[in-house]
Amino acid sequence: MNFIKYSKIYFIFSFILISASLICLFVFGLKYSIEFTGGSILEVKYAQTVPDIENIEQSLSEFELGNIIIQPSNDNVALIRMKLIDEETHQSILKKLKQDNELEEQRFEFIGPMIGEELKEKTKLLIILSLLVIVGYVSFAFRKIKTSAKSWQYGIATLIALGHDVLIPLGIFACLGRYCGVEISIPIVVALLTVLGYSVNNTVVVFDRVRENSFIFPASSFEEIINSSLKQTIVRSVNTSLTTLFVLFAIFFFGGESLKYFSLTMIIGIIAGTYSSIFLASPILAKWVKYKQTKNN
Repeated sequence: MNFIKYSKIYFIFSFILISASLICLFVFGLKYSIEFTGGSILEVKYAQTVPDIENIEQSLSEFELGNIIIQPSNDNVALIRMKLIDEETHQSILKKLKQDNELEEQRFEFIGPMIGEELKEKTKLLIILSLLVIVGYVSFAFRKIKTSAKSWQYGIATLIALGHDVLIPLGIFACLGRYCGVEISIPIVVALLTVLGYSVNNTVVVFDRVRENSFIFPASSFEEIINSSLKQTIVRSVNTSLTTLFVLFAIFFFGGESLKYFSLTMIIGIIAGTYSSIFLASPILAKWVKYKQTKNN
């Protein structure tokens, strides 16, 4: 299979996905959890099974707690996230919950809006710094490669692929936040950072094979070297991703509410990352080199 031959199809497909994600982000925005906006967290353990979420919401409706999020778990524990409340309201909520079921409080804490806003800014900075460090690492790692592409071009191609891998999950979560009330939480941010590391690993594997083939086949064109490298690594990349996805799907369906969206982020990111490492990063590099060579001639 000639991967580079169909690169325009890959680019158009990725452009559509990225454009759709950006539109969703600008139109809907991201719905942040209380870790970023400020709020209260109440964790209670029931003597028996956790009641239906609708029943808990109905019993707490009189307190006007805003956008309340209830996350039950398999060990009879329910995590209730709500707007900031004072101690009097806290005790009233516990009293109300104990009227209907036997339970005990596990923890109660709150996050102020200033702390939440600071955390949000630090999270954005962390993602940006992670991307820049990865680009710097790739550029440094391939500084001695003898191909038509410069080491910094490998770094830029990696950056484009990583941006693709982050924007697609964020666009999907913008839609989920708008229509399903799904919030961006700390586990989702951790999943996004994990996706960056996973994706860059797949990309570096392909680029490393490009480096090896450039020494083995010095007379071949750059496109031929990249195409051969993709043929040699595609099975490894797909198999590695599939084995990881099997575990993530198991977590998504059986791992409980607290891990559901963490695993979903990983699933989306790994699929996007596997695609970008094969059909985006290397073809971008090949077309970039070809454009420069055509321009110089």
